[in-house]
Amino acid sequence: MKKKIFSKRYIIETMIEGSLMLSAVFSIFITLGIIFVLCYESLEFFKEIPIKDFLTGTVWTPLFANPQFGILPLVAGTLLTTAVAVSVALPIGLITAIYLSEYAPHKFRETVKPILELLEAVPTVVYGYFALLFLTPLLQKVFENLSGFNALSPGLIMGIMIVPYVGSVSEDALKAVPMHIREGSYAMGATKLQTAFKVLIPSAFSGIAAAFIMGISRAIGETMIVAIAAGMMPNFTANPMEPIQTLTSYIVQVSLGDLPHGTIEYKTIFAAGIVLFIMTLSFNIIGFWLKKRIREAY
Repeated sequence: MKKKIFSKRYIIETMIEGSLMLSAVFSIFITLGIIFVLCYESLEFFKEIPIKDFLTGTVWTPLFANPQFGILPLVAGTLLTTAVAVSVALPIGLITAIYLSEYAPHKFRETVKPILELLEAVPTVVYGYFALLFLTPLLQKVFENLSGFNALSPGLIMGIMIVPYVGSVSEDALKAVPMHIREGSYAMGATKLQTAFKVLIPSAFSGIAAAFIMGISRAIGETMIVAIAAGMMPNFTANPMEPIQTLTSYIVQVSLGDLPHGTIEYKTIFAAGIVLFIMTLSFNIIGFWLKKRIREAY
C-alpha cells in the first residue's frame, strides 16, 4: 500500500516538475524566436541600407518621397522622454518606498500601497490624453515657447506612471532587509534617516536596482503616451520643449497597415525593433553589473 502511494506521489511530482521545466523552456524558446525574427528581418533591411548610414544618420524620413534612414532622431527621442520620466520616477519612487517601509504606520502602509499600485492599472491611452489635453496646457502657461506636442509633457506623465513600479518593488526590497541590520544601526546611534540611506539602501540595492531597471525599461518601451502627446515628429534634438518621435511610436505608426508587407519602409520597424531590444538589454546588463559591484563592495 505504501509503495503504491509513494509511486502515485512520485508520478504527480514528476509531472509537476516536468510541466514547470516545460514552461521555462517554452519561455526561452519564445525569447529566442523574437530575437530570430528581429535579426532576420533586420538583416534583410541592412542588405539595402548601409548600417553605417543607419546608425549615424540624423534624418529619419523613410515614408517620404526622398527617404532617409538615420535612426538617431528616434533614439534621441526615446532617450529624451525616458530621461524626463526617470528624473521624476526614480527619486519619488525611492522616497515613497523609504517612507512606506520605515516611517508609515502599518495600517497606513497597508491602505496606501494598494492604492498606489492601482496606478499601474490605468490604461496608457488615458495617460496619453491626460498629458496632451491637461498637462500640456498647464505647462504652456509656465513655458511660453512650449510646443503643443513636446517631449516634456509625456515624459512627466510616464514618470508618474512608473512611480508605482519603482516604489512598490523598492519597498519590498527594503522590507526584506533583516531586522537585526536595522537594530544594529540603531544601536550604533544612527537615526532612521541615516539607517535608511546608509544601511538599508546598500543592503537592498539588488532589489532597488531591479526596480530602477524595470522602471527605465518600462519608460523606454512605452508607446501610447508618446504616440499621442509627443507629436510623432522625428527631430534630432535634446530639447524637451520640441515635438519628437520615439522608436515605439514609429513602430505603431508603420504597423497600422498602410504599407505593403515586404517593402523597405515596412522592414524599418524591425530595424527600429532591434535597436529598441539592444537598448533595453543594455540597461539590464548595466543593472546586473551595478548589482554585482555593490555586492562585492559590501
